[in-house]
Amino acid sequence: MHQPTPPATADDNHRRRDGPSRLPAVEGAPGQPLDRAPRPTPSGPAPGPAGARRADGLPPTHTALICVALPGLAISTEQGQLTGQGLEGFYRAGQRVLARCQVRVVGREPLPVQARMTGADSARFVGTLRASPAAGPDPDVVVERTRHADGTERITLRSFALHPLRLPLEVALGTDLADLSAIASGTPGPELPATVHDSGLRWATPTGNASVTADPPPADALASAGLLRWQFELPPGGTVSVELRVRPDGAGPLLALGRAATSPLAPARAAGDDPRVPALLRTSIDDLQALLLRDPAHPSDTYLAAGAPWRCGPAPADALAAARMTLPLGTRLAAGTLRTLARTQLRGPGPQSGMIPGPRRDAGAHLPPGCTGTEATLLFPALLAEARRWGLPERETRELLPAAERCLTWLRAAADDHTYLCDPQPGGPARSETQAHAHRAALLGADLLDAYDRPGGTGLRQWAAELRKAFRTDFWVEDRGGGRPAAALTADGHPLTHLGATAVHLLDTGLLGAGRLAVGLLDKVQTEQLARLLGDPAMDSGWGLRGLGAKEAGHNPFGHRAGAVRVQETALAVAGLAAAGYDKEAGGLLRGLLAAAEHFDHRLPEMFAGEQRSDGTAPLPHPAACRPAATAAACGVLLLTALVGIRPDAPAGTVTLRPVHSAPLGELGLTGLRVAGAPFSVRVSRLGLAMVEEAADGLQLGV
Repeated sequence: MHQPTPPATADDNHRRRDGPSRLPAVEGAPGQPLDRAPRPTPSGPAPGPAGARRADGLPPTHTALICVALPGLAISTEQGQLTGQGLEGFYRAGQRVLARCQVRVVGREPLPVQARMTGADSARFVGTLRASPAAGPDPDVVVERTRHADGTERITLRSFALHPLRLPLEVALGTDLADLSAIASGTPGPELPATVHDSGLRWATPTGNASVTADPPPADALASAGLLRWQFELPPGGTVSVELRVRPDGAGPLLALGRAATSPLAPARAAGDDPRVPALLRTSIDDLQALLLRDPAHPSDTYLAAGAPWRCGPAPADALAAARMTLPLGTRLAAGTLRTLARTQLRGPGPQSGMIPGPRRDAGAHLPPGCTGTEATLLFPALLAEARRWGLPERETRELLPAAERCLTWLRAAADDHTYLCDPQPGGPARSETQAHAHRAALLGADLLDAYDRPGGTGLRQWAAELRKAFRTDFWVEDRGGGRPAAALTADGHPLTHLGATAVHLLDTGLLGAGRLAVGLLDKVQTEQLARLLGDPAMDSGWGLRGLGAKEAGHNPFGHRAGAVRVQETALAVAGLAAAGYDKEAGGLLRGLLAAAEHFDHRLPEMFAGEQRSDGTAPLPHPAACRPAATAAACGVLLLTALVGIRPDAPAGTVTLRPVHSAPLGELGLTGLRVAGAPFSVRVSRLGLAMVEEAADGLQLGV
């Protein structure tokens, strides 16, 4: 699904931070301006005029029930009725195909009593009403609505009256066939007139059409009012159902990619002492499956959309980061993502040759916008190298190797005899997280080149060593508290000393071989100090890691880069701290994020407010956060597998386990993972001892 990204406003500029509207675009490549204007996409019409923007930012989504099975969406409030207000409605490929679906029974709207998600792609709404005059205060009819992202809704009436009831059912329908970006900017357009069509209603414009059909067919259809009517006779205890099917004309039933038998994600399961663990992994995988997309030109290649509802199209950096975190579920998603992005790689002469294009991303008040293309280009060879060690077949690795080589060639050219990689190129600051991405790409890329007797590995390792030596001096700011890493160096070499969650990338240890970890950018003393800083209440909110420390200038607990808890960075901190041996700090962040996940029904949003946790409180949602989001869902996989410390080397036929010895969640068992192309199951005891229960034939346990 290539869904348009809404136009930016002063209040929601962060919504434009990551997702390009289409893969071939080159927005935000080095030397290009920050992309702010709305753009059309292949899936739908252009959004409304750039000047027509909401004065109060994006419509809130924090209380919405969002059913996702891309390219389908169904967005509802807790009332259950679709009124056409805000974002409510059924969507397909970025277009609202039904905005209004209001149910009346015996001329009255049911009283809502419950609304809940029943899966990533479905929600259930229950209402009641009193249909019998002699029933007293008790309701005697229950109206249940089950809504699916694939465009179906089942309305069920249940009678608990003592005598037969005649129940007239009326469903009022309407739509504007508006594009999501126009709806987000407050300019969806008027509701369209309907015509009676094939046991339902139809709407049409020169740019699109949609229809609703009903089973059983209605007794009456009134196009001018958009009404479908039925008359039902229900005996005591009787039940009757109506199913509505919403879809564009000519479109068949929507088959969500994640629900297909060919899903690239293994159906792993978790069990253990902590009852939150199974629900977290199950919900994470369900959300990942709901966000899967297929490259239309190459149907075998799948990748993840960034998140719903705002970023249902491809965002290269997010897609690569999420694929990397889900390698324990198999390498097929990584392979599809890499192949899809390799086709967008810039070729030919010039400084951008070899880049994976991506837009610029807002970085908060202290830094100019960064380039997600830089991040994606550096993630590409690292993901390929790690996927190979998890079991990516040799044929696919060789197929993708030339694209990885072009990324590494761009890296060396972008550094251009300089120690640090600037972002964006040219003239941008040297960001600490960019150096971490570059360092990992150089080391893992060199390992990959050596494995296939390709030149360049020695030069990459030498550059990485020079970067490491200089970084430990230039990026370390001494103070009375023991020092801290600088967030960036300006063009004139001045360090920016604010402490933010991007520092977690300095802990990201890339796997270079069985049981052998890459040397990090920080030395041991500096790493220990960073671990202490990340565990301090100024950074650890009790629910997760703040994007900007509470004591830093410009801190805002709702700021997406200025203090909100970003789930991806918290999970990376847990994994990095655990790998470096800082169990206490890792365990504290892990328990906080698990507590937050419980409040969000285990469907973690991409971010939430960084308010300090205290007794009796709950994490405050961010009103514009994507939920589900690919990186947040992938974090559920990363958090649990990080506790086991799986270090595979499929080419060598070995796997090493480095569990967190403090066992912060007690006993933990993971089944249905994949290593070396085969099922892999492992259990960690309460004493922190790991045992492999299932593995590929011939796979040896390394030391």
